[in-house]
Amino acid sequence: MSEEVKNFIDKIADGDNAAAGDAFKDALRAKVGDSLDAHRQEVAGNIFNGNVEQPHSDPKPEVADPGSFNQDGSVSSTTGNDGEAQIDLTQGTEDAGQ
Repeated sequence: MSEEVKNFIDKIADGDNAAAGDAFKDALRAKVGDSLDAHRQEVAGNIFNGNVEQPHSDPKPEVADPGSFNQDGSVSSTTGNDGEAQIDLTQGTEDAGQ
């Protein structure tokens, strides 16, 4: 048992509620501080020892079809697409006007 907790119990036993309140705050402050220090050391150890993998950036987007360059500077698709987007942008626009 820590010294702060013993002090808190002694103040309660003596009937000194104002001092017991201060002793309780001191005990709580010490417990939270110790817990934060332990967690801080754990996190620092994990970071510097490489135990926890952290992503360095967002995943890269996929390249659908880069195509190939022609001698005249144009780009030909290797899959036969004309390079236009294949998504329907009109979805959900019926409800937007209401």
